[in-house]
Amino acid sequence: MLGYLVRRVAAMLPVLFGVTFLIFALVYAMPGDPIAALAGDRPLPPSTVEALRERYHLDEPLITQYLLYMGGLLRGDFGTDFFDRPVLDMIAERWPTTLQLALTAWVLKLLIGLAVGIFGALHRGRTGDHLALAFTVLFVALPGFVIAFLAQLVLGLKLEWFPIAGIAEGWPQSFLLPALVVALEAAAPLARLTRSSLVDTLSAEFIRTARAKGASPGRVVWGHALRNSMIPVVTYLGLSLAAMLGGAVIVESVFNLPGIGGLLVQAVQTQQGTIVVGVATFIILIYLLVNLLVDISYGFIDPRVRNG
Repeated sequence: MLGYLVRRVAAMLPVLFGVTFLIFALVYAMPGDPIAALAGDRPLPPSTVEALRERYHLDEPLITQYLLYMGGLLRGDFGTDFFDRPVLDMIAERWPTTLQLALTAWVLKLLIGLAVGIFGALHRGRTGDHLALAFTVLFVALPGFVIAFLAQLVLGLKLEWFPIAGIAEGWPQSFLLPALVVALEAAAPLARLTRSSLVDTLSAEFIRTARAKGASPGRVVWGHALRNSMIPVVTYLGLSLAAMLGGAVIVESVFNLPGIGGLLVQAVQTQQGTIVVGVATFIILIYLLVNLLVDISYGFIDPRVRNG
């Protein structure tokens, strides 16, 4: 198991450097001059522009800027914006909002997706399976912003069950509606994955053997089939949690939530490249960490991984 973990960590490093370099290159190629955007309609003196470019290494080649940034990152420095505010402090300020939204949405997605998937698998080829399929098709087809606006209109304005914007009422009131929007969009593929994985497992030889030995239907499904069909589901759950922790940018914008998704949008609009790279790097690190935890969980689900 230890050797497996070492290999997984080693495999993460090229991903980290490759993706961060790609993001850095994309920010570097963004049109416009960030210093000019900082000044607005009043142009800065040439000496000030030159000093700012030197201060933030904007006069250096791309590879030099990247190496300087990664050197700071290894020391825990995610960079500063053009007002010398540490990017990590901005992330820490907005992170609790995104964390509350993501975890609430993840739990709702887990409940909805697993329930729909198991229901469809246990009613394979019958009306229940068709209803589960209709659910997944509907929420895969609908864009996230459409679900968000419909939820605001129906559940927020018409029925007045939830606040439609902001976090003034705190958790859970202010987070349930946006979390439900995120969960519905993500629960559809989870339901399909759960359904297909469970159907395959129910057709396996060891399930037929368990039934032949007189195991009850409940024990066959919950004690044997479900557990053995969970590895692809756990993978999806872990990686989707990482994606949610990255910030549901559209949902945070629609519901006016002060999370890191909103911070990322503002940074792109104001051409604050350091913030864009810092937030994106933070999201990548979260994604890789959750991916590692998912790999570790395999050892508890499948002994073949733990003993490999």
